[in-house]
Amino acid sequence: MGYIMDLRKIVGSRPLIMAGACVILVNHNNELLLQLRRDNHCWGLAGGSLELGETLEQVAKRELFEETGLIAKNLTLFNVFSGEEYYYKYPHGDEVYNVVTVYICSDYEGVLRKEENEVKELKFYHYTDIPSNINPPDLPIINEYIQKCLMS
Repeated sequence: MGYIMDLRKIVGSRPLIMAGACVILVNHNNELLLQLRRDNHCWGLAGGSLELGETLEQVAKRELFEETGLIAKNLTLFNVFSGEEYYYKYPHGDEVYNVVTVYICSDYEGVLRKEENEVKELKFYHYTDIPSNINPPDLPIINEYIQKCLMS
């Protein structure tokens, strides 16, 4: 998060517009990979903020690998999310309005391993068994994905 951290040195914890990407990774059992975050103790999607010069697809692939050890072979654009419900205040006080590009990935490789500084646990969940303590910015994304699953 170098770019955002550099901005924080200038603006402090005031709200920033933060562009980023995340991945809804689905295994062969149609289960979603969620990570238990260390910062807020909520389950969420692998993802993070855009760095200077990166594409959003590069962000999604980089963050998926950094946080889970998995390599996305193919990503499919799901949706772009923004607006008031994507406001988030981190436990340490920094405020953001997220603009999140979400990809779905079911074609991946690698060995599942958590990134120790950010991730407490990684676990696959069927969309009917999603935990209740979901990371607030990820909740509407996961809910929209579940709705699309139920409609198909």
